[in-house]
Amino acid sequence: MAELIADPFRSARLVLLLRQEGVTDDGVLRAMETIDRTAFVANDRLNPLAFEDCVLPIPCGQIIPRPAATGQLLQALQLKQGRESRVLLIGAGSGYTAVLAAQLASDVFAVERYQTLTDDFRSRIVELGLSNIAVRWEDGLIGWPERGPYDRILLTGAVEDVPDLLFPQLAKGGLLVAPVVSGAGQTLLRIHEGGRRENMPLTYPLPRLTEGRSQVL
Repeated sequence: MAELIADPFRSARLVLLLRQEGVTDDGVLRAMETIDRTAFVANDRLNPLAFEDCVLPIPCGQIIPRPAATGQLLQALQLKQGRESRVLLIGAGSGYTAVLAAQLASDVFAVERYQTLTDDFRSRIVELGLSNIAVRWEDGLIGWPERGPYDRILLTGAVEDVPDLLFPQLAKGGLLVAPVVSGAGQTLLRIHEGGRRENMPLTYPLPRLTEGRSQVL
């Protein structure tokens, strides 16, 4: 994990910014303070921006979201200390969010629709020696039922409606978190396994998730 240890001065500044944006969960802040975004950026010229609260481009026309948005997503999961939860993450992208979640959960199962991103992330998992993450090239909106049930399910991109196929994959007492298109903006929807729903603010909108597995990239 040495390659993931962040610059202490720049990461401290990032944590201060995250607190100002409402990310106060100690576990989430500790993970984001530790994990260096530069490990997930293919273009070295973007490395100076890794600790800034900005979007970073990655292959296949995708992005690494602003840290504030990522922090809000992870905080909404309410992961307990002790790395006890199994997490399904839909929209793996570069793998940054999945690796952060892996610092807080026992196991993370990530699904990505682009094969290029899936292969890149799989190589990154091996290079970094991460043992509690698995990634699959598939339509994330159908989940990964063979590995379920999950204590937490996180959609990293926005949807108009949460797919019904995901709810049977929630374990008893589990939570599903998804950015949902609402009017002209987005809100963060948290759905409990029993059906109770909570709407929370989402400071920065996220790209929409696309249905289906990409056959081109």
